[in-house]
Amino acid sequence: MADKKFQILSLDGGGIKGLFSAAVLAHWENDLKISIREHFDLILGTSTGGIIAIGLGLGLHPREIVNFYVNKGKSIFGNKRTNLFRNKYAQEPLKEALRDPNCFGDRLFGESSNRLVIPSYNIGDDGVYLFKTAHHDRLGRDFKVPAWKVALATSAAPTYFPACTEIDHIRHIDGGVWANNPSMIGVVEAISFLGISLEQIRILSLGTTDQVVHRPENLNRGGLWQWKKQAIQVALRGQSMGVNAQISLLLGEDNVLRVDPKVPDQLFELDKLSEKDLLSKAASFSRSVVPLFKNKFMDHKADPFEPEHKL
Repeated sequence: MADKKFQILSLDGGGIKGLFSAAVLAHWENDLKISIREHFDLILGTSTGGIIAIGLGLGLHPREIVNFYVNKGKSIFGNKRTNLFRNKYAQEPLKEALRDPNCFGDRLFGESSNRLVIPSYNIGDDGVYLFKTAHHDRLGRDFKVPAWKVALATSAAPTYFPACTEIDHIRHIDGGVWANNPSMIGVVEAISFLGISLEQIRILSLGTTDQVVHRPENLNRGGLWQWKKQAIQVALRGQSMGVNAQISLLLGEDNVLRVDPKVPDQLFELDKLSEKDLLSKAASFSRSVVPLFKNKFMDHKADPFEPEHKL
């Protein structure tokens, strides 16, 4: 593969705002009459991006993933708890939605037709955790796990959902706590596990919209009260911007396309289904960016993925 391009699709976390990401991909598929997943050698996704990545790997079209968010979003984020000492939402509606036959059903993670890497975090051992398809001989376990369990593990956002203990009783939480933009993980995976050189790599990094936020001056000397809502936002945005700057320096800006439109503060929330506004933003923004996608990524088709371990 020394002379061949290696294309990576990286999908950010962002709760129900994953509807935007899925809709952008759906518009591109429709405009260009293609299957998005056939143009990428590796797909990564964190949290809601992990759900989309797994869906693509299992053969779902982006329009079907859009329907998942529209049809299941209200039940997943429907009954908010007011108890400050418990997570906002029950896990069961999300679990049921992921296990629906129209979503992942009982299919296994290893049934993916694409190489996948899905970040999570193990709060029991206090360490990062990556679910990977069997694209290397060393990767002989995750491919046997039901896909819905991997999706539940990567999307168990602290304060929103309880930790996922479905996989070997490990306490998995949302991968966004360390890799909300997982692009750099893709670069490392390609080089270290697949023997790809930096010169071969091109990345499409798809966000879930970037809020333009005014940070109040009281944060300058603020304590817990002033930072309680701001800290997680700053951490997620800082991680994402830092990763994008790093991969742009490593690969060259011509080999990286970051799609993450700026929107007004509080226009979209992680757990608020703003269906019409998200779909509208996806329709208009995907239209303006489709020439860039076509020029950078359409000329390459991924070879069929042959896993190292069979189910």
